[in-house]
Amino acid sequence: MGNPAEIFELAISVLPADIDNMNHVNNVTYVRWVQDVAVAHWRHGATPAEQERWLWVVIRHEIDYKAPALLGDEIVAKTWVGHARGLKFERHTAIFRASDGALLAKALSLWCSLDAQTKRPTLVTGEIRSRFSVPENESGNLHSR
Repeated sequence: MGNPAEIFELAISVLPADIDNMNHVNNVTYVRWVQDVAVAHWRHGATPAEQERWLWVVIRHEIDYKAPALLGDEIVAKTWVGHARGLKFERHTAIFRASDGALLAKALSLWCSLDAQTKRPTLVTGEIRSRFSVPENESGNLHSR
């Protein structure tokens, strides 16, 4: 288990199935990448017992598309948890092209924690909140690129 209270990165390769009729990555693919990096972050930082106890569900995605990604591009998705209030956790994601560092998309998602057995919303521990949340001063500059 690493330190999840840091910006987490996931390398992604653009595949032929990601490309739409305009010859760039389809907007739905970015939503999948936002989810993929969030899930990878949780699995990286949560203990097996925590992963068995809690599940996560998205309640909102907000995505700004900045530049297209193309077939063959290597992508870096970076994610971090911002404010966590009650059942809602803000998750930030910034998606970059690896070759030139261009910001391709940025997203703000709201996630809700669920009890893995009942599938009902439930609070996580304060320790998980503090372990996963990144202070704003450490992450604020990624979205401004």
